[in-house]
Amino acid sequence: MYQVVMLNDDYTPMEFVVVVIQQFFNKDRETATQIMLKIHLDGRGVCGVYSRDMAATKVNQVMEAAHQAGHPLQCVSEPVE
Repeated sequence: MYQVVMLNDDYTPMEFVVVVIQQFFNKDRETATQIMLKIHLDGRGVCGVYSRDMAATKVNQVMEAAHQAGHPLQCVSEPVE
């Protein structure tokens, strides 16, 4: 299994991160806000755990949405330890 991790940056608006988490990870607004705050405070936050292929798809969806919106948001997948 692979976890999808979003990384903090100083440019992407917090509201955009919340919307992306809601849209691609099917989280409610409160949960998405909690994940966004973890990303903001800790520098990274896990958005979900998926099979390798699904995690790669989620990363691509997030990166494409960020690119389209002109934000430098970074998202990676890594094996769950």
